[in-house]
Amino acid sequence: MRIFLDTNVLASGIATRGLCSELLESILGEHELLICEPVLGELQRVLTVKFRMPETLAREFIDMLKTEGVSVSATGNLALQISDAEDGRILACAAVARPDFIVTGDRELLNLGAVNNIPVISPRQLWLKLAGLG
Repeated sequence: MRIFLDTNVLASGIATRGLCSELLESILGEHELLICEPVLGELQRVLTVKFRMPETLAREFIDMLKTEGVSVSATGNLALQISDAEDGRILACAAVARPDFIVTGDRELLNLGAVNNIPVISPRQLWLKLAGLG
């Protein structure tokens, strides 16, 4: 499966133990992780500011994601009714990548339901799908 993880899922997967870390491990081992520069830039800020991770450690995680994931890029934003313009850039990358799922914990993005016919689902929903329960 090709899976695009939003910044909040990646940050939780790297900085905490739990559902998101299990998902990240599963995706890296058994699926294709799709990443883009807008997510990685935002991830660097979240890890160092919000989670107070040392910059060198955050950089190591981002380098690992660049090595293990498939980088995609897009120009511009998707024209969506969302409050965070940066999310438009991120969703444009996801749309170009054509993943099976966009996974996020962001309620506003989850409320979209889909972007360019790509389902937008929560980490719990992805976990259920990967477990064959959803």
